[in-house]
Amino acid sequence: MSKKSSYLLGIILTIIIGTILYYFLCCSVCCGKESCKNKVDETKSVVTPEKKDATKNALVIKDANGDFNLNLSENFNFKSSNFSILQPVSANVENGVVKLKDYLLANPLKTVDITGFYKSDEVNNSAYPNLGIARANSVKNYLVLHGISSKQIDTYGKLNDAIHADDSNILFGPVEFVVATTDASDTSAIEALKTACDAIRSNPLVLHFKTGQASINLTPEQRQKIADISHCVDKLGVKIQVVGHTDNTGDAAKNIVLGQQRADFAKGYLVKNGLLEGNIETSSKGPNVPIADNATEAGRAKNRRTEITIN
Repeated sequence: MSKKSSYLLGIILTIIIGTILYYFLCCSVCCGKESCKNKVDETKSVVTPEKKDATKNALVIKDANGDFNLNLSENFNFKSSNFSILQPVSANVENGVVKLKDYLLANPLKTVDITGFYKSDEVNNSAYPNLGIARANSVKNYLVLHGISSKQIDTYGKLNDAIHADDSNILFGPVEFVVATTDASDTSAIEALKTACDAIRSNPLVLHFKTGQASINLTPEQRQKIADISHCVDKLGVKIQVVGHTDNTGDAAKNIVLGQQRADFAKGYLVKNGLLEGNIETSSKGPNVPIADNATEAGRAKNRRTEITIN
């Protein structure tokens, strides 16, 4: 091959290789952000998350062994990760509650079971074991404030991931109602309740927190004890006793005031979490009832406490 032919062949190969490199390098570096990306995207199907419609449960309260049948399109609604009933409650729901009250008054052996639903991805910011019980308790309080006896209401919580909130994070009707008939001859349930309430009296809920702190962090066991206390109040008509205690450091009179502040703070926490204010009494015993040695810091820390029990 002559030098001239070799020279021309080199030019042709250079042009071909340069064109190939230009195409790939331009696509990945320069135009990859737009045109080449679009070419790649065209080969892929776009997957979008499935949009689930908001669950809207009707308010249904029916006595299978009686003549009460309430079926309303409205219900009690809640924000996600919240246990307070959204206001205002519809007029139809209010009227339905009045009808339920009249029915229960005329049938004292009837009870209504309220089951509150909650989702596994919700945050439980209540003092109860789960948001379902907290929501059921909020509805129970609404019924009590509208004239229904708490002795005719039982509350439960249930995990239900089948319910879905709307775009505003509102859960429509995450509660279920069942009317039941109490067997007056069966005293086992009330005896079991009395035993549980006696256990609370002998082993009160003890809280340790700094005066003025924003909130109280509860263990699962403490949450269950609050649920048990609430149940005793509802069924036996007892009062919640919140007593503040201090160590013996400083002036005794000021410690009485400090103990009262602790009791009042704990009461406010309980009220905020759905226990009716009228069922809670507070007092202070200051440094007068120590449970540990005030001579040590560890003992003084144990004595700075608030006890919650029932009378």
